[in-house]
Amino acid sequence: MQSTNGGFLITKIKQIQGRVFEKLLCEYGISEFNGAQGRILFVLWEQDDIPISELSKQTGLAKTTLTSMLDRLEKSGHVLRGSDRSDRRTVRVRLTEHARSLREKYDEVSARMNEIFYGGFSDAEILAFEKALGKILENLIKKENENGQKNNS
Repeated sequence: MQSTNGGFLITKIKQIQGRVFEKLLCEYGISEFNGAQGRILFVLWEQDDIPISELSKQTGLAKTTLTSMLDRLEKSGHVLRGSDRSDRRTVRVRLTEHARSLREKYDEVSARMNEIFYGGFSDAEILAFEKALGKILENLIKKENENGQKNNS
């Protein structure tokens, strides 16, 4: 097999995608949070009031990174943290009403991002591409777990 550069391409895509997404947030008038914080809010919009450990797993963010991002989101009035009623050692995260009100606009940005991301792709190409990415992710998680690390990058 000839040399490949999938990892390099994924890194470049992630960098450029982040800049484009930030620009779209501004174009849609969302200045209250950035794209990375939006990923946290998105998970909470899908399933609110979850433990930090679950939020870490869902976002793929290390707990230390997530904690500092949650500090900023809490300070800006988007999330609240509190102890779990049945296990006080567990910290749960939930959205504020203000953060809930931002979902519709964020969904518009996400839809526009998908249009840009998959421009020129057929439905079959999108499915094949996402299947391949899923397999790459599985391979990486498997390797990470073999090394005795948890799945929280």
